[in-house]
Amino acid sequence: MDSSSAAGAASMSPPPSHSPSDLPNSTDVADENTPLILRQDGDSHGEVGVEEDSNRPSAISSLLASIKRFGARFFAPEVVRDYAQQAAIFEPSSLSIDSFTSTGIVARVQGDFVLDASRVKKQSTRNIGRVATWIARGVETKPADVTVTLPQYDDLVLGMAHVPPIVVSIVNGRHSRVDILSELTPGPVDGIRRMANEFIEGRLGDVLIAANAEVALKSGLLSFGTQTITHFLDVKAGDIPSLPKYDVQKLTVREIDLPEGERGLAAQVAVVIANKYPVDLTIPALGFEVLANGCAPEDPFIMLADATTESIHVRPKHDVPVNATGFIQKLPQEFLSACPNTRKSPLDVVVGHYMNGKPTTFYVKGSDSPEANSPKWISDLTSGIIVPVILPSSAPDNLMKNFSMTDVQFSLPDFWAEPGSPAAQPKISADIKALIGLPNEINFEVGVNQFKANATIFYKGKELGRLDLTKWQKATSRQAAAPGKSHKDLEVSTHVEKAPLNITDEEVFEDVVSALLMGSDNIRMAVRAKVAVGMQSPLGEFVIQDIPAEAIGGGDGRDLKSLGLKIGNLKITESTPSSLSITAAVNFTNPTKYTATVPYADIHILANDTVLGHGTVRNLFLVPGNNTNAQFSAVWSPSAVDGKKGTKIGRELLSQFISGFNTSLTLKTHPGSIPAQPALGKALESFEITIPTSDLLMPGEPGDGDEKRPSRPHFITDTIMHLLTSTATFTLHSPFSYTTLWITHLNATAFYKGDVVGKILNDGSVKVPPGVSETPRLPVDWSLNSVGYEALKSALGGSLFLSAEATTGVRIDQYEEQVWFKGRGIGAKVRI
Repeated sequence: MDSSSAAGAASMSPPPSHSPSDLPNSTDVADENTPLILRQDGDSHGEVGVEEDSNRPSAISSLLASIKRFGARFFAPEVVRDYAQQAAIFEPSSLSIDSFTSTGIVARVQGDFVLDASRVKKQSTRNIGRVATWIARGVETKPADVTVTLPQYDDLVLGMAHVPPIVVSIVNGRHSRVDILSELTPGPVDGIRRMANEFIEGRLGDVLIAANAEVALKSGLLSFGTQTITHFLDVKAGDIPSLPKYDVQKLTVREIDLPEGERGLAAQVAVVIANKYPVDLTIPALGFEVLANGCAPEDPFIMLADATTESIHVRPKHDVPVNATGFIQKLPQEFLSACPNTRKSPLDVVVGHYMNGKPTTFYVKGSDSPEANSPKWISDLTSGIIVPVILPSSAPDNLMKNFSMTDVQFSLPDFWAEPGSPAAQPKISADIKALIGLPNEINFEVGVNQFKANATIFYKGKELGRLDLTKWQKATSRQAAAPGKSHKDLEVSTHVEKAPLNITDEEVFEDVVSALLMGSDNIRMAVRAKVAVGMQSPLGEFVIQDIPAEAIGGGDGRDLKSLGLKIGNLKITESTPSSLSITAAVNFTNPTKYTATVPYADIHILANDTVLGHGTVRNLFLVPGNNTNAQFSAVWSPSAVDGKKGTKIGRELLSQFISGFNTSLTLKTHPGSIPAQPALGKALESFEITIPTSDLLMPGEPGDGDEKRPSRPHFITDTIMHLLTSTATFTLHSPFSYTTLWITHLNATAFYKGDVVGKILNDGSVKVPPGVSETPRLPVDWSLNSVGYEALKSALGGSLFLSAEATTGVRIDQYEEQVWFKGRGIGAKVRI
């Protein structure tokens, strides 16, 4: 393009011959050397004023005189101006920024200009305008200054433009290509900032724009003087273009060295901005501030980082790639501190949105300090404009994963704890491990030095209870490669000590305990937690609250048979006429992987669904696997709960017990088992342990003969029959290791194959010390004519096996009871 075009001139070549109403699609390209009054039909190549024959000067002079007279009378400036304003169409094809200056920009505008008479509503204006513009053929403007204002905003000046001379065809339907350079200067920045922020915030309604200019017009030899031109453009709110769409394609945060040996972070972001406009410019490098929301909407934004962009080339109707780098030296305290009436900080809110898959909004504001080679007026303008930038979340589906507890130890409440109080809650100690899936964008070392959480436990979709881990616990962490991924995960380990477990649904708790103890095949419980971690990073230490974590855990239940319960080493410690206090050693197997501390627990001892006593454990510490010599105390008191019924059932059980029958006792919890936690005792009521009473005795030995000694031992093991003195001595096996038992009276009958051998009736006391002992000789009344007695005589010097039935009184210290005894396979030695 030549210098005249660069100065802003438009070019227009002479048109071919035509009439005033034709050639709607013809195009003129104008420059400032083209005459504005063109030749009529037949003069397609000559200029006005060039002599071709002797008649031509007078004809031209007459024509000019006629035009002047006609224009003076009919072409009133108002009519022509109205026609031009209504008929003019300018279609821009390109807008480019040629350069930035210290006060504004130099813009290049290219487009197509045409007058369309059909747009003029008033017929008289349309007719006069068409005749006038056909005669004038073209128009030239002198250099002019255009001021753009907003009448709605007290004539706020948006900017000023210096427009160079322009030459265009004004014949109806004839197109002129326009190519101009114009220097644009923005108006006062405060007003522009206000408009820009209203636009960004979506508060901008209909806008009336006024363009005002003093324009000197000329058409050939006709001069129209300086005209005041005001053009109004009413832009409806729906027609105002929205902020361009953008796509954040990449975000990387890395550690950098800062002056004086400090460390910081650099965030690099790549954004693609949609551009649907025919704009061509190169934006110089700019500086920005990155801001975040404060605690409340009315709070000022919090500055997080300084950012810069590279030089950006905007091509017409092409997406614009933008690369920016932000530098974070230290997170401000107001970003880390908890907001009023809440424990969350602005950082927690940002992280919470990110980890829950919600987009996170930051704000970009122009820096007060311009970058090198960037005009100051740009920073003056942009420093008051705030643009929201929404970063989509790329957090993993489950940021906190593999949340697990190992080496779990349960602690039941103490006996004196008040039900419903914090001291009454069961407590859990455990090693907790969690795997935090770090986002791909993080390319710097981070660590965790403390950990706490609030966890809710669910079973089959129903809430079981809440585990209170709200006390800070020291934690350690390490970064480890994530399987199948290029980035690392963060492994966090911590130990919690006696965290309270608040059972919120007793029925659900009963279901869980039942499933655990009755051998259910599939026990799966869900843990949902809000985790807080103390983070260590190049920016210092800070806390992130409410990281969501979820885990599914559980396993198979354990059948009660797997407990392998054994009770032995019985010792009577106290007695009353109706009760005995007993201690014992208990061996059992803990089939779970958990340990537990039981300060106090009480259980009922039953037979035939009748409470015969209760047992108590204190300060019991259970470990996984074998547990030996656990101390157990019990009170045998059959009449205490069920009176005569209990006494009868207790007497029957003791009789069967000493007779070696297959009897058993049942251990069962009750609501008072753990006084501070009635719900726990109630939940365990379905958990019953049955103990064969024969396990309390030492194993017996099989005998010989036609009646075999049972494999289970009983009270009388052997006897010696003295025929001459009619007496008998018995070998007795006491179930107690430390306590002496007394037989206060005895009424017994001995049988051989169902036939009576003899009877013993003794009212004297017989002492039965612990272990195996022998009674003194007791008198026997032989049944001399019986088959049994004959068999006894036949065994003289040898032995045979007898059966026996007896009723006897027994006494242990103050406790006394009447029992019966039935024995078989009793080895009897017969002596003279």
